[in-house]
Amino acid sequence: MITDKDVLDALGVIIDPDFKKDIVSLGFVKNIKIDGGSVNLDIELTTPACPIKSEFQKSAEEILSSLPGVEKVKINMTAREVKKSEKNKNGLSGVRNLIAISSSKGGVGKSTVAANIARELSARGFKTGLLDADIFGPSIPTLFNLHKIDIQADKDKNMIPVDLNGLKIMSFGFFLGDSPAILRGPIVSGYIQQLLTGVAWGELDYLIIDMPPGTGDIQLTMTQTVQLTGAVIVTTREALSLVDVAKGIEMFETVNVPMLGIVENMSHFICDNCEKKHYLFGSDQENVITEKYGLETLLELPIKKSITNHLEKPHSDPDIKALVDKVARAIGKMTFAAKSTPQYEFDDEKLKFVWSDGTRSEVKNIDLRADCGCAVCVDEYSGEKLLKREDLPSDVKPTDITPLGNYALKITWSDGHSSGIYPYKQIRKLETLV
Repeated sequence: MITDKDVLDALGVIIDPDFKKDIVSLGFVKNIKIDGGSVNLDIELTTPACPIKSEFQKSAEEILSSLPGVEKVKINMTAREVKKSEKNKNGLSGVRNLIAISSSKGGVGKSTVAANIARELSARGFKTGLLDADIFGPSIPTLFNLHKIDIQADKDKNMIPVDLNGLKIMSFGFFLGDSPAILRGPIVSGYIQQLLTGVAWGELDYLIIDMPPGTGDIQLTMTQTVQLTGAVIVTTREALSLVDVAKGIEMFETVNVPMLGIVENMSHFICDNCEKKHYLFGSDQENVITEKYGLETLLELPIKKSITNHLEKPHSDPDIKALVDKVARAIGKMTFAAKSTPQYEFDDEKLKFVWSDGTRSEVKNIDLRADCGCAVCVDEYSGEKLLKREDLPSDVKPTDITPLGNYALKITWSDGHSSGIYPYKQIRKLETLV
């Protein structure tokens, strides 16, 4: 007769591509029940929208069905129950994942990206909400062609979101209509808190929050009011946008919101005749943003009508599908991510590192300062270095260092420069082993 051990040994060949480990050692296999020739079990994933869910299920069914004595196999695909934060009360108490879609500068397509992610998740059958938290420039009503909406309240005086083909939507724009939002700071904070906690979302797998652009009081109010699962920064490769990406990364890291990655929007267009990618801003080098900040570029979104037109109608776009898969996998990886920040110290001459694998190395202060890749030190269009090593003080040194997740260091220097982010890959290219 087949045993639990037989089942676990057999399933140990299924490898999770993100964690590079088998699903048994990761603890994904749960609740094995064997009744004669019938095997029933759960495979518990890190997030409901895991894009390789069906692959796991199919592989497990085929492997177990081939075992001697097994006549029937039932695999239940579940998702790990997220421990809800005590901060997320009232209307947010039933929401499993709160994902912030943010940008440090307006006009980069943040709302369009947020709307498409929410629509795709909903289309896949997940309980999804979309909160337009941009008080001064709400875009969601226009994107979904939702005008003259009469918002109702439930018996607890919580606002009832608009239901559009199963996607729940709330926006301050529903109350504004075509009028401009002329509001002072304290009033804005009050509206933000009401939008966050005073909406009857019910049970949701994902709530996508279209954040206001910038890194000011409104953004801090939001991150302090609720506990976000993670954040995605939307930008373009254009120089003015890239200057502010570092500010967004630093803001979320400062308030302990995990960074899921960066979306490079309006990255390129594909020629109708030659199918070649034509990059609109700066270099045509792919993943240039990842090199600059160390944070994963989830996707380079092209310019095309299917992403921007008629979002109120059901539609599936391959690029948006790929983006949602990337976001879901980033949430899953974050769940298991081990803290791999190196130990470091610095003196007047160099920075010394002890890496997670035990390797020891050092980098001269002036070498790292001269290698800064921020928009102040490097021309974003040509890639030409604007900073000349000979112009730096010979005794330049760090005055403050802040780790950013598992991917980079934020360094303030004695010459006053503070806009540079140094990915660990960049540091390791300059290191000398000791």
